[in-house]
Amino acid sequence: MKYNFIKYTKVWFGLSAIAIIFSIGAMVSNYASTGQALELGIDFTGGSLLEYEFMGETDIQSLKDAIEVSYPKSVSQITYTDQNSYIVQAKEMSEEQLQLIQGSVRESIGEFELLRFTTIGPKIGNTLKQKALISLLIAIIAIILYVAYAFRKVPSRVSPWKFGFCAIVALTHDIIITLGIFAFLGFEINAFFITALLTIMGFSVHDTIVVFDRIRENLKKQKRDDTFGVVANVSLNQTLTRSIHTSISTLFPLAALYIWGADSIKIFIFALIIGIFVGTYSSIFIASPLLSIWQESGRRR
Repeated sequence: MKYNFIKYTKVWFGLSAIAIIFSIGAMVSNYASTGQALELGIDFTGGSLLEYEFMGETDIQSLKDAIEVSYPKSVSQITYTDQNSYIVQAKEMSEEQLQLIQGSVRESIGEFELLRFTTIGPKIGNTLKQKALISLLIAIIAIILYVAYAFRKVPSRVSPWKFGFCAIVALTHDIIITLGIFAFLGFEINAFFITALLTIMGFSVHDTIVVFDRIRENLKKQKRDDTFGVVANVSLNQTLTRSIHTSISTLFPLAALYIWGADSIKIFIFALIIGIFVGTYSSIFIASPLLSIWQESGRRR
């Protein structure tokens, strides 16, 4: 069965527009209420990280309450690890504050071993944030250049730069929606999340290039009366099964890791799940229809 993807381009673009508006709205709402669009972790804002291992039984809420007795509203996140320890991310604390917290935790919960205590200053956090943004920007530029180079031998009536630009539009679509979902859920953004974004970018572009490569091959066989939209639609039908199977086979192990994996990597895995799902959608319903509209509008002029 063949599907006419290009025919319903307005529907796909409309769904994406709703998702993007929702995502931007979530970030704007967060900024209005907290002063920042996303919940940044201590990697980017600075702060302290502590890792506890307790002799007896406890839970995340009890540990948070015990810490905030001595340092109110300081804890941003507590994660239970598969090594039977608790990783606490909190506001930056001095040695004196740490000692007060130790006494409070010992009194409320019992004996423990402090496995780790690390403090990241705000200047280091800002430096990491700048480097993360630079790495994303470099990756985007490299993708545009690579796609344009890879499709340099496309028939002369189609500019290879159009392929690169459409791939980046689809990629930007994926990143904005992933950020929006994290903003809406209030999940923390840390260095792991940036790694997940870079991974999502690679997966999304890979999926888009597969479709674009088939379009390039089919352009060589294009009949005189075939429009670019017809060629794009044939190419999408030819690669649809492969794209879906690749995504599903990737999502299954990620879902297993999210359900049964360590808490410390769940945010990373969740970002990958969202990004791969959205990336598969954009490679089929955004990148190729956008390329088709652009090419057809140029031909009509």
